[in-house]
Amino acid sequence: MAFNFNMRVLVIDDYKTMVRIVRSLLQQLGFQNVDDACDGPTALEMIRTHEYGLILSDWNMVPMTGLELLTNIRADPTLPKIPFVMVTAEAKTENVVAARNAGANNYIIKPFTLAVLKQKLTTVFGEL
Repeated sequence: MAFNFNMRVLVIDDYKTMVRIVRSLLQQLGFQNVDDACDGPTALEMIRTHEYGLILSDWNMVPMTGLELLTNIRADPTLPKIPFVMVTAEAKTENVVAARNAGANNYIIKPFTLAVLKQKLTTVFGEL
């Protein structure tokens, strides 16, 4: 997968503080173009109208979970295979497996540090 700090990144979380934290961490890593959405339906519309190089989504949201969002994205043949990282407070093995099976490229457990985010993105893209 091609990596570029100028790529557009979408952060999806219904908790505004978490959006600010993730945005700040991404900016510390060098990402400049960070958009955000507060729910799955809004994110899906944004994904259909903008070109994203990375999606970071919370799992626990309503009315559409992060897993449902990922399933919708992967099932839509008009959307590219955008790298998708699931972000959640749930460390259950079955959730990690479900996210992987749905097409997630990686999985981050909250709370996490800049080093953890960098390591997870390095796994997805290669060296940042």
